[in-house]
Amino acid sequence: MSYIDGFVLAVPTANKDKFIKHANEGDSIIMEFGALRVVECWGDDVPEGKLTDFFRSVKAEKDETVVFSWIEWPDKATRDAGMKKMMEDPRMSPENNPMPFDGKRLIYGGFVPIVELNKK
Repeated sequence: MSYIDGFVLAVPTANKDKFIKHANEGDSIIMEFGALRVVECWGDDVPEGKLTDFFRSVKAEKDETVVFSWIEWPDKATRDAGMKKMMEDPRMSPENNPMPFDGKRLIYGGFVPIVELNKK
């Protein structure tokens, strides 16, 4: 069964191109370490809620865009090994691939799929 890592973050809107460069560099390394798919989504139609929403979840400022991302792995064991390698890889260090956003406001988690529909 596949395993999913999910992320929500706030990126300064002016840093969109920097974010895309950062993601392309980091995501290729994640793929190298066993991910099946990586998707980075720039907020386009993200409504503000009455009690909670994506903006509040990452304390997004008015000049920031919410980004929703996920990594699909073949299984949790591959994810655990891949994430360990990624954290140790010097190409992923802030000096080599600086984050164009406030990493302290990034939220993430690992998820086991329980329903999956595919149109093939």
